[in-house]
Amino acid sequence: MDLLFRAQQVHREHFDANEVQLSTLLSIKTGGCAEDCGYCPQSSHFETEVKASKLMPLAEVMQAAQAAKAQGATRFCMGAAWRSPKERDMERVTEMVREVRALGLETCMTLGMLEAEQAQALKDAGLDYYNHNLDSSPEFYERIISTRTYQDRLDTLGHVREAGINVCCGGIVGMGESRLQRAGLIAQLANLNPYPESVPINNLVPVAGTPLANAAPLDPFEFVRTIAVARITMPRTMVRLSAGREQMDEALQALCFAAGANSIFYGDKLLTTSNPQADRDRLLFERLGLKTQGARPAAQLAP
Repeated sequence: MDLLFRAQQVHREHFDANEVQLSTLLSIKTGGCAEDCGYCPQSSHFETEVKASKLMPLAEVMQAAQAAKAQGATRFCMGAAWRSPKERDMERVTEMVREVRALGLETCMTLGMLEAEQAQALKDAGLDYYNHNLDSSPEFYERIISTRTYQDRLDTLGHVREAGINVCCGGIVGMGESRLQRAGLIAQLANLNPYPESVPINNLVPVAGTPLANAAPLDPFEFVRTIAVARITMPRTMVRLSAGREQMDEALQALCFAAGANSIFYGDKLLTTSNPQADRDRLLFERLGLKTQGARPAAQLAP
């Protein structure tokens, strides 16, 4: 209770406590990823029901972006299951950024690891945010992923920062880590200089065929603790409820908002997992007295 009280104090110092920002996530290229992230059904290392697909045509991406805007989303996030984008892909993804941004939506992409020149190309196209999660604490990381190092992730975040793009970076809890290791993830994020403008906190959704298919569910109050500590240590970031929200009841979601979460992924689906439908979210917001945030430029955050 003391932790929630402190998180609520910090939240109210920097935000309207009754306002939530809405983001919609679209998988623009699904499956066939060369990485072996133990939680991910898109990995080519595992036998799952996710089938590999090619990069979506621009027209289909724009149709999804227009639908997201019509439902009230202010940020449109596009994810591709790549280890890193190839040069032949960059022209197509930068065109997506320009066209989605022309709709008046904030743009976010997650394409895997980036080189400095690729980050700059995305910046030149007008990308607002780049998502690249740390996933876990350094101490736990090697139990989940072997195909890229923790430093690889930090290097990509550095390229994104140097290009002047806002950083969206969080992690996944419920993968069998200890409370201390969850704290280690938040400490890593909070000590980035500056800390990320957006911090998505994912609650593992176990998927058949992945190494974490039988992971024990995380105590829901541990998830709330993680949200609260993220808010306290990164007071001006947008803390986002991400994967796993479909499995949360309304009371747990309300507790997360009280602990300082002020952003959600909004719509029927995340990259490959289901998400509460927009109508249900709007009804929950109405019952909780929450309003949705209008689009506005991302402010540079202090460390």
